[in-house]
Amino acid sequence: MKQERNPIIEVLSVKFERIPVKTRILTKEDDMLEIVKEYALPQMQEGDIVTISESPLAITQGRAVPVSELKIGLLAKILWRFVAKVPYGIGLRSPSSMQCAIDECGWFRIILAAKLGFFGKLVGIKGVFYRVAGMQAALIDAANTSPVPPYNETVIKGPLHPEKEAQKIADAIGYPVAVMDINDIGGCWMIGGSKGLSRNFMEMVMKDNPQGQSDELTPLCIIRRVV
Repeated sequence: MKQERNPIIEVLSVKFERIPVKTRILTKEDDMLEIVKEYALPQMQEGDIVTISESPLAITQGRAVPVSELKIGLLAKILWRFVAKVPYGIGLRSPSSMQCAIDECGWFRIILAAKLGFFGKLVGIKGVFYRVAGMQAALIDAANTSPVPPYNETVIKGPLHPEKEAQKIADAIGYPVAVMDINDIGGCWMIGGSKGLSRNFMEMVMKDNPQGQSDELTPLCIIRRVV
């Protein structure tokens, strides 16, 4: 069910409007800079910031892998069962997404992360697995995370070089750009941003996921100070 979201949020006693930008369904044939120019730039005003969701950026980089094309190894078939269930999605708790983590990070690092994660749980420390495995493992979206075909049947790996991508787009359009990883239960991270952007501010202003988590087709969002 889609949630009603207030477009206005107050951050440090200043109000900001978040304007989700709808696009067509993106593919690996698209270029995110051109998408931003086509859909967001005509609406932007002085002082605005544009955000890009990490999964759509990854899709344009060819990082969406159909489950049918994955070769699931024995290690993935074993390790996925030990991934804890979380309320915000499947994550690596499936053979296909675990296989993508192994492909991205290497089997040695994933085994090391799994071992240290197990010992971390024994002493009450959470999140050790992802800290050891690295950001690319944490950014993987399992199949069925997206409700939009054909991506409901793909594993989407994290975008490559989000910091560089944000700066490249910012230089081209003349506005600050952030790449965001956000979920519907309060998780919000800036994984890449152009020069001068505050990570703390971006995570506060986008914390309630104004773009939504369903089939809204809003991979971009304009942030505008309310005068």
